[in-house]
Amino acid sequence: MKDTLRQITVLVSVLATVVFNLLANALPLNGLNTGEISDRFQVYFVPAGYVFAVWGVIYIGLIAYAVFQALPSQRENPRLRRTGYLVAASGLANGAWLFLWHYELFPPTLVAMFALLLLLIAVYLRLGTGRTAADAAEIWATRVPISVYLGWITVAAVANVTDVLYFLDWDGFGLSPQAWMLIVLGAVVLVSGLVGLTRRDLAFNLVVLWALVGIAVKHSGAALVFPAVLAAAVLVLAILLLSLPRRTALHA
Repeated sequence: MKDTLRQITVLVSVLATVVFNLLANALPLNGLNTGEISDRFQVYFVPAGYVFAVWGVIYIGLIAYAVFQALPSQRENPRLRRTGYLVAASGLANGAWLFLWHYELFPPTLVAMFALLLLLIAVYLRLGTGRTAADAAEIWATRVPISVYLGWITVAAVANVTDVLYFLDWDGFGLSPQAWMLIVLGAVVLVSGLVGLTRRDLAFNLVVLWALVGIAVKHSGAALVFPAVLAAAVLVLAILLLSLPRRTALHA
């Protein structure tokens, strides 16, 4: 009974998360579109608009996860038992972020964003991506969707921080925006390297690469930023290539 309740909770939570995200822009929530709000922040760590199409992939992946974990055959799957309520909680964090963002309560969005990030990290670790064996169906329906989601939220968390700092008129401790962009890119590449080389997670780093290419496209005219982002993208690509000879997150 407890397992069935968990499965239903996850299914309802995921469907509610997807619907709320779609309605937030279709209505739109508080009369504001998510992207329109983002455009107010004149920061470098933001990709071209087309990059946000990744949300379509995330929605499909989350639905696949929800349906797969709800199957009778997965009722006693130990990995899904350990991650079920964390996934449901991540839906609440996602919804909280959207509400705060659309109602322009920007500083508190960091709390919701980092709650979402930490929950997804916990799910990722408990699924055993890149560390434990699983059949192909479980990999594609659970591990890949969470890797894609976590990859995007990792990038989104960085962007969220830069947006809030811009909103608060932070002076950057005297460093220029370009200098901070280099620091941020270094941190992103470091995380990408850790995930790629310890987990062999192709899906995670494909999303990071997608975002970096989108940032390069958006800021192609920025003298220092463009080559720096391009270099970061090349490094992430190299990490992907280094991960390919061995088993990756898509085949672990």
